Amino acid sequence: MKILVVDDEPLARQRLLRLLQRLRPEARCFEADNGRSALTLVRAEQPQIVLLDIRMPEMDGVEVAGHLLDEPAAPAVIFCTAYDEYALAALQHHAIAYLLKPVREKELEGALKAAVRVNRAQLDSLGFSGAGAGAGAGREEVVSAGHRGIETLPVADVRCFLAEDKYVRACAPSGDILLSESLKELEQEFEARFLRVHRNALVARAHISRLLRSDDGWVVELKDVSPRPQVSRRHLSEIKAALTG
Repeated sequence: MKILVVDDEPLARQRLLRLLQRLRPEARCFEADNGRSALTLVRAEQPQIVLLDIRMPEMDGVEVAGHLLDEPAAPAVIFCTAYDEYALAALQHHAIAYLLKPVREKELEGALKAAVRVNRAQLDSLGFSGAGAGAGAGREEVVSAGHRGIETLPVADVRCFLAEDKYVRACAPSGDILLSESLKELEQEFEARFLRVHRNALVARAHISRLLRSDDGWVVELKDVSPRPQVSRRHLSEIKAALTG
């Protein structure tokens, strides 16, 4: 058996490799620190199982899994995640093997037994839209996991993303939720739909009402929500161009 461990964090990879050595001493294990290297190794070594970190720069685990669907001998996938227990419970409803970091030996053993090939519907549920998606379109929903449990918000309803302390607040007419993603990650994912107006704010292009002067400079008025994100001087020309088409 061949097993590939993919994680951009060296300590996380080493932990998994040590656990695999105990649980599957007969297996040949490989490692990759990014999605592109992982795909190269899959094609060269054809592992039966891939332990795949979800959150990685440039190409995340869900995107890697999407590419694996096109491989003639696609491996079984076990996703690794730093989501908390609430989000993990929701993700497990999609019948894909998951491991919560830091990975424990007992959970890894169960995941190895349960590992299966993922399908397109399962990846779509995680936000992978495939080759036909437009650049920068991103997921259709954002997810919050906290003391209130799992909350979702359609991206089409989000008026703005505001960075606040350790979280990002997604604001919509129906209410706000807190996200664990950084503003930079959200900007990269939704570049076609949201515009950076300040180091602390992204606004939905489709929901901009107007640009207003305030005592502190310029602010953006958005449809059906009260927050008016401030526009920094460096982004002023971009927001004016967006308003004029």
